Amino acid sequence: MDEIKKDIPLEELKNIKGEQQIVDWVVNWFRKQSLWVLAYGTGCGAIEVPPTMTARYDAERLGIRGAATPRQADVLIISGYLSYKTLKRVIRTYEQMQSPKYVIGLGSCVMNGGMYWDSYNTAKQLDKYLPFDIYVAGCMPRPEALIDGFVALQKQISQGKSDGADRYKQNIDWYKANQREIFGDKMLPSYTCDWYYSDGGLV
Repeated sequence: MDEIKKDIPLEELKNIKGEQQIVDWVVNWFRKQSLWVLAYGTGCGAIEVPPTMTARYDAERLGIRGAATPRQADVLIISGYLSYKTLKRVIRTYEQMQSPKYVIGLGSCVMNGGMYWDSYNTAKQLDKYLPFDIYVAGCMPRPEALIDGFVALQKQISQGKSDGADRYKQNIDWYKANQREIFGDKMLPSYTCDWYYSDGGLV
């Protein structure tokens, strides 16, 4: 109980006004305490993710644990370079996750292609195809850096500033146009794209 009290920023609470802001703050506080992670091992960063979850670094003490499927996951880690063939699967995985959902890019390859910057079949600037919430720079970042990335993501969530899923939904035409430049008209999965256009079937 004392640890929970210590984690609550009292100064932040003083600025909350109105019932809706209180509800949002409480929801975000609980949300950041329980992040289920799907690590998509695309490149060499996949080697750094398992130690992050094991006893030495113990990410679970921060409320971070693994998820078995995209539908149970809150966070997708893109752990290194993506070939165009793999990018298609990653987009499909991201679209299967429930909102709110977050993406962590691990390593320089995710930002600019890294050492694969001139490769003919490797995607560069992955934020053209998926919305990233946090980048962890390096080649390859150690588990300590990944944990720092998680803490930064938790801070964004608690402040209501992690809006990657909303950006993807609001700019779906832009993201799909960029994806279509690579995949052509045979882009998959078109049915989940329809989900975004129809507002999840709620309208």
